[in-house]
Amino acid sequence: MTLIAFSALLFLFSILAGLLGALTGLGGGIVIIPALVLVFDINLYYAMGASLISVIATSSGTSAAYIREGFTNLRIGMFLEVAAVIGAFIGALLISKVSTTFITIVFSLVLFSSAYFTIKRKEEQEFYTTSHPWAIKLKLDSNFPRANRLIYYKVQHVPAAFFIMGLAGLISGLLGIGSGTLKVLAMDQALRLPYKVATTTSNFMIGITAAVSAGVYLSQGYIVPIIVFPVMLGVLLGAFLGAKLLTKIHTRVLRILFSIILCIISLQMLYKVLTGAA
Repeated sequence: MTLIAFSALLFLFSILAGLLGALTGLGGGIVIIPALVLVFDINLYYAMGASLISVIATSSGTSAAYIREGFTNLRIGMFLEVAAVIGAFIGALLISKVSTTFITIVFSLVLFSSAYFTIKRKEEQEFYTTSHPWAIKLKLDSNFPRANRLIYYKVQHVPAAFFIMGLAGLISGLLGIGSGTLKVLAMDQALRLPYKVATTTSNFMIGITAAVSAGVYLSQGYIVPIIVFPVMLGVLLGAFLGAKLLTKIHTRVLRILFSIILCIISLQMLYKVLTGAA
């Protein structure tokens, strides 16, 4: 395969990665890593480095639009990012010292169960009159636009979400996936945020978490420009398209899409373990 053909195919895969990452809050690694490893036969660590760059690109391409439209909760994002960044730094330092097989198996099982709970939740039928005490002190409650009006929401179970974010950051550093899966789940299932608020806030956060891990990957030589450049351009384009579509897609469709992707990620991780690729 010529360099031009390689770059063009990788660019196309990256557009899809950016689109899905922007819609689900997962980042682009869910497409980039399997594409690089299975289709292009690239070393897993180089694929993980490119994945982290794609996550940063997805976040950069969507955050400004989501903040401007009033979906992203910046207070929640910055508060929870403290735990995520600490976890990401520790995970990146442990990458060459810790076997990821056990972590991969546990994480994949968590994702299967999370897919079920994501589909099961019916946020339209939920109504909270009070917030968690931490949420009140930190002023985490906010609102988002829907049908030309503002919908106000209360924030629940803040300590549980903070703990989950620490795990999300750790997994981001160890597996190079951006940890958007756990970020969305922490905000959707623990904080009980509206789903579009959870995904857009996750998109804002994943870039910061990935940047912490990417610095360590760069120092270890896992980020290769010839791979990263077409990935970054494609993901940025896909992320802009996803940001345009998110406001027009029904929340239920996003939940179904998110759950399907969770199952795909879980199967992919289990396959790696069973075939010895993890």
